[in-house]
Amino acid sequence: MNTLESEISRKSFIHGSATQRLKVVGMWIIAFYLLGTVAGKEVCYPRLGCFTDDPPWSGVPGRLLTGLPDSPEHMNISFSLYTRETGNNSQVISAINSSTIQNSHFSSHRKTSFIIHGFGSTGKKGWVVEMCLLLLEVENINCIAVDWKAGAKGTYISAVNNIRVIGAEVAYFIKTLQKIFRYCLCKIHLIGHSLGAHAAGEAGRRIQGIRRMTGLDPAGPYFEGTPPEVRLDPSDANFVDVIHTNAAHFPAIGFGMYSTTGHLDFYPNGGTVMPGCTDLIPEMKQSDFEVIIADATMIGGCHHSRSHEFYFASILHPTGYLGYHCETYKSFESGDCFPCSQDGCPMMGHYADRFPAKLERVNQKYFLNTAADPPFATWRQKVFIKLSGVKKMRGDINLVFHDTEGNTKEYEIASGVLSQDQVYTKYLDVEINPKNTKKIEFLWNKAIFNLLWARLGAETVNIIHGEDGHRSTFCGRGTVTYGVPQLLTPC
Repeated sequence: MNTLESEISRKSFIHGSATQRLKVVGMWIIAFYLLGTVAGKEVCYPRLGCFTDDPPWSGVPGRLLTGLPDSPEHMNISFSLYTRETGNNSQVISAINSSTIQNSHFSSHRKTSFIIHGFGSTGKKGWVVEMCLLLLEVENINCIAVDWKAGAKGTYISAVNNIRVIGAEVAYFIKTLQKIFRYCLCKIHLIGHSLGAHAAGEAGRRIQGIRRMTGLDPAGPYFEGTPPEVRLDPSDANFVDVIHTNAAHFPAIGFGMYSTTGHLDFYPNGGTVMPGCTDLIPEMKQSDFEVIIADATMIGGCHHSRSHEFYFASILHPTGYLGYHCETYKSFESGDCFPCSQDGCPMMGHYADRFPAKLERVNQKYFLNTAADPPFATWRQKVFIKLSGVKKMRGDINLVFHDTEGNTKEYEIASGVLSQDQVYTKYLDVEINPKNTKKIEFLWNKAIFNLLWARLGAETVNIIHGEDGHRSTFCGRGTVTYGVPQLLTPC
């Protein structure tokens, strides 16, 4: 063999070896991928059936995740019953051992609410238990706290997969109630926060005809934009109402869904950032966000939790949570949907089902503003103020509301150049119920360079109430100096 032939042979061997190595690597990659998908193709659990990772559960836009749900035993799912008989305690009941239900204080004559927590949370203490206890104060019901803490404390992706089993367990529990008591689905209300909202949706997918389902800021990652089978959807119950509190758009992070997903979807404060929450919502690229979600060990925060806090407060302050029917938050802020129509406005939260037009169509959007602090309730009003006194000056004008319990709230109406010739208008979200308002005062403050003896007064103050469009008119007597309140009286 000459030198040229030897070189060609050597290169052929090297090329062949490289090609062979590439083939081996490629086979390993393919094998790894196939093993990963085949190993997680399907899992079956007694009573609940089988769970696959076929579309739409995986491999669809917005839901490119892997894995299957853990077993009910691994998640240690439990149902704790609260009734007026149990007081602050509870009774652990089980659909597997149905005698525990029959021997408990569960009553088939009452309505039943199931409350399902979300990622990184628990149903044994905290807001879930507090919600049950408050519901029992206003209504004699069975309240069942669903706990799946062990299935909600791993990675976010594992918890996303696990809610399918949670929903299946809730559905099995409801079927057991039907079997034992011939219990009517018309008495059942599922309330779920974050991933718990989609777990409720899965229960509703499995057992049609549930009376009501409430989604409290349903989780967004791996649910936003996905098929209705995998998320909360209006078809999951006869009536589905949703409260969005952390539904941010990219580049801002939000852990809730922005899209409508019920019959009535409420967006307090626009549905993204809640007043009174100090934790920041950072901005980042979507790829970075997905990395964080893939390895998340805790999702929550003030904005996300406001949804169940609003629901809790609405139980005692229903009229302070009226939602106004608008297409956008900007339109709401401009007053385009003020006041309520003749049909009225729905009350966000516990009493949303009292709205007569709740089932006219799905995906109805409602907006409102809340206060920064509990009980968060506000009453929207449109205020008109006509001034008397100095013709023109610089300063600010305010209204001070007093309630029967001694609380006061002050709201700025206008600032800058003030003139007698102009009527000052502003939409206010007043934290004092008009029915409990004891008095309203006009108050103004001057700019530094104004004359010390300048005086202003409110000639007339007109207030239109958002709830029913009712107009109240108040008058001020004469004028007052800066910093001195002027009492307004009906006229």
